[in-house]
Amino acid sequence: MQKEEVKTASHEVKDGSTMDEWDPWDPPCPPRQPIPRNLDIDTCSKLLSEWMDKKDEVIAKSRATSIIIPDRTPQWVNDAFYDTLPRLLPILEKDSTRCFLRLLRQGAPGLGWGFIITPQTFTQMIRQNALRCAKVVLEGKAPELCGFRANPNCMNAYGYFPLHQAAEMFSVDMIKLLFRYDASANVRTAGADVTRNLLPLHVAVENTCLHKYLEDNAFPNQEDLDCHQANVNYICKLIHLLCLPEMKIFLDTTRLLAEHTKNLVDELWHYIKDGKLVQTAILLLAAQKHIRMGPSCKKKSNSKPDGFAVIINRIVSHIITLEWEAGQKSLLEEKKLARTALLLVQAVSQVGEELDAYIRSYPEVPHNMQVPHKEVLGRVSSILKDHGFCDTGEGINIGNLCRYEDVLSKEESPDQFGDMFAIKAAKGTPYQLAEVEKLKVLRNRTPRGWELKYVRRSFFPFWRSVLADRMPVKVAEQKAVRGWCIAVEGVQECMRKEVPDGTFIGRGWLATYSAYAMARVEDVWGADCEEFRPERWLGDDGAFRPESPFKYPVFHAGPRMCLGKEMAYIQMKFIAACVLERFSFRFAGGEGRPGHVLSLTLRMKGGLPMQVNKRS
Repeated sequence: MQKEEVKTASHEVKDGSTMDEWDPWDPPCPPRQPIPRNLDIDTCSKLLSEWMDKKDEVIAKSRATSIIIPDRTPQWVNDAFYDTLPRLLPILEKDSTRCFLRLLRQGAPGLGWGFIITPQTFTQMIRQNALRCAKVVLEGKAPELCGFRANPNCMNAYGYFPLHQAAEMFSVDMIKLLFRYDASANVRTAGADVTRNLLPLHVAVENTCLHKYLEDNAFPNQEDLDCHQANVNYICKLIHLLCLPEMKIFLDTTRLLAEHTKNLVDELWHYIKDGKLVQTAILLLAAQKHIRMGPSCKKKSNSKPDGFAVIINRIVSHIITLEWEAGQKSLLEEKKLARTALLLVQAVSQVGEELDAYIRSYPEVPHNMQVPHKEVLGRVSSILKDHGFCDTGEGINIGNLCRYEDVLSKEESPDQFGDMFAIKAAKGTPYQLAEVEKLKVLRNRTPRGWELKYVRRSFFPFWRSVLADRMPVKVAEQKAVRGWCIAVEGVQECMRKEVPDGTFIGRGWLATYSAYAMARVEDVWGADCEEFRPERWLGDDGAFRPESPFKYPVFHAGPRMCLGKEMAYIQMKFIAACVLERFSFRFAGGEGRPGHVLSLTLRMKGGLPMQVNKRS
């Protein structure tokens, strides 16, 4: 770790300076006393060394405890970090403090510089949820660290802080650890590589909106805003979705960050004013306890206004202002959203405490995924009706609830995966106690942190994040279909060194995939991958069961999913319904299969000859 090079970077205290003028990376140092001329050289060297040690101590403390903006790590240190990264990744995956400290002792470059563990290193620890390693570098007491510590408030090269990364990972334990070492929840993102001005709370809320249940079913359409009853139905549906047990880890993360965020009511008002109903509902339901404390979330007297009352007054004033404006279409939509938001705030203000207590009662991950939805929906409906909020009486349709499949590799999955869900803490019979002991043995053989990975990847598209929206990645992609590919492969070029999901990708590397080959891999689709079997898309109950878009990349996946997906489905259904009703088709190409035309787009050679007969 490079320590000597930064010794001269600080300055001494100047007369008349104030703390507001000091750079925390370059803090004021203790004044150096004049050295008498009659002292011998050894004594002079000792006094000078003592002063240098005091100066270094001041610098190290300031850099490890202050908010550092921007990242001061030189580019050559970050480059050296990526050389060390292949050795660091397996260590953090195991969360082995002994191996990490050994790596430091061996002088691995890029892990520490300027008296602190580099922001890149600490960010990687958080990304891999290495709690033990993170705690060691936050404490800074291990001899191998040579006094270096990790700063929980130091911005990294991408423009965000450790707490933003922990919020993206939905790691409640990591967030608690960072708060224990004085991480600030009121730092904001900055720079060209990230969406600016985001609090860690914003990262949690915005990424929760990417939860598959919410992304598929929660966002309002025009019919949900047309009338009061439609508003009520939509709000009931939204609350039911947020109260599902699969949402617990996401709401827990938001709640924890909200506890430490200043001006919480103002942050909520920004979402309401921007017409973001789903974000508003997430923050309302997760942070309702702290919103009740008022605008600053700190009760000082009994007369302080309730945060819900403040928000309701702001919404009402906003609606009145919109009423006086000209009847533009955009203002009409804004007024509809404001009225729906008002109803949402009123609902949560009345039922929020009871719903929050019910959500907190769910078991921890992954056992909460076994709680029956029917039981949850019945309980939530009962709470809403007891307070006068209910739908039309026809029942709440919360949409199609399906999660991403095959989200863990064999190495990441625990042994006897099914047993891990089935065995629960038990008391009483010898059989139940034996099952508990069996669970302890299983846990000792399972990969570290698989529960968080499984739950997060099952519902949250980890390839997407509000933090990565502006990352400079050059992408060239084409559509593909299973079996018959419009484009044979997709290519991505990494413009900078990234570590998505713990996998090292060097700057300038090309990552390619072949959709044609993926559709014919038995490990992915089974031994019948070459066969035409429409029933492979049906579950045991006969209902449609969609596959992960990364397993079935017909329209690609992630933030660049094909914009024409829905239109393609509509056209396909429309044409099939119109044509098949009047005509029957039979393949007229004999026993052979159509060949391929090898070009940029893969199509059938000579087309697909069919015999068409009009139905009687």
